[in-house]
Amino acid sequence: MNDRAVRAFHEQGGKKLIGKDLLDCHPENARAKLKRLMEARQRNVYTIQKERVRKLIYQSPWYKDGKYSGFVEISLEIPERIRHFVRDD
Repeated sequence: MNDRAVRAFHEQGGKKLIGKDLLDCHPENARAKLKRLMEARQRNVYTIQKERVRKLIYQSPWYKDGKYSGFVEISLEIPERIRHFVRDD
């Protein structure tokens, strides 16, 4: 967890969450989906909006020294309007 994640999950325990079972940190419907993703080692990419803040969520299998070691999540705030470019090779 980086410092921002620690602050975001302060009410759930903040840094004390490090080392805890990731599945225990989610409600049942999210837990089931996360479990499937982890078993299949698939990435999951989507956008959400919460209180007028839009975010891109990127969840992906994490490997350390070539060995599957869990999941990583990157959460980025995205502006309401964003430029999009198509680049040809």
